[in-house]
Amino acid sequence: MVKEMFTIYYLRTFKNIKQMKKNLIIFTILALFCSASMAQKPNTLTKKEIKQGWKLLFDGSTTKGWHTYLKDTVGAKWKVIEGAIVFDETQRRGGGDIVTNEEFENYELNLEWKISKGGNSGIIFNIQEDKKFPYTWMTGPEMQVLDNIDADDNKKENHLAGLLYDMSGDASLSKPKPVGEWNQVKLIQNKGHLTFWLNGIKTFDGQIGSEAWNALITNSKFKGNMFANFAKVNKGKIALQEHPGSSQWRNIKIRTL
Repeated sequence: MVKEMFTIYYLRTFKNIKQMKKNLIIFTILALFCSASMAQKPNTLTKKEIKQGWKLLFDGSTTKGWHTYLKDTVGAKWKVIEGAIVFDETQRRGGGDIVTNEEFENYELNLEWKISKGGNSGIIFNIQEDKKFPYTWMTGPEMQVLDNIDADDNKKENHLAGLLYDMSGDASLSKPKPVGEWNQVKLIQNKGHLTFWLNGIKTFDGQIGSEAWNALITNSKFKGNMFANFAKVNKGKIALQEHPGSSQWRNIKIRTL
């Protein structure tokens, strides 16, 4: 009798444990499904972001709002693939930096980028688009985008990813994610005060036009006559740079401060 009761108890307990495991699996699947469905899709804005004044600079499917520097349209090397603006270096023609149609002054810019092995690019801003300036970098400072490990331009520390190119920063501040992974950028310019973040790490904080800023220029490649108009205006267009390697861009959004 005792043996039978023990057997019945064991079977019921085993059945309950089995049912609990089954319920746990179902709950886990539902939780993962809900989490995935609630995650914000790339190149979209939440209701909170819209209320805060954020605006998409890339709609996820077209290059509307952009053009190749000093041209009317976007060149063939720049494509939209799977929700990202992609610079395709395999195309023979249609390159050049692409810039926003609009100018921006006091703002916060957020975006994500990833780079190919050995790749190099940049975010150039305060660009004065004029035929007397053949290149975006003649007037606009740059936040560097780089494969720190294999790119040719990795010899100087202030040329590394996330830094104010050729002007400020060192390897201790440059912490990009491995090639093929998305990096998060936050760039704030407010009344000439400039701040960079890459993947949550502040990589620059300074005032454009200050003595310290001018000293950075004096010690950089931007000191010559060719750069007489470099970083002279705290307002302008924003560019994604053509450079060796393939770059990808998404979640490009901005809000006025």
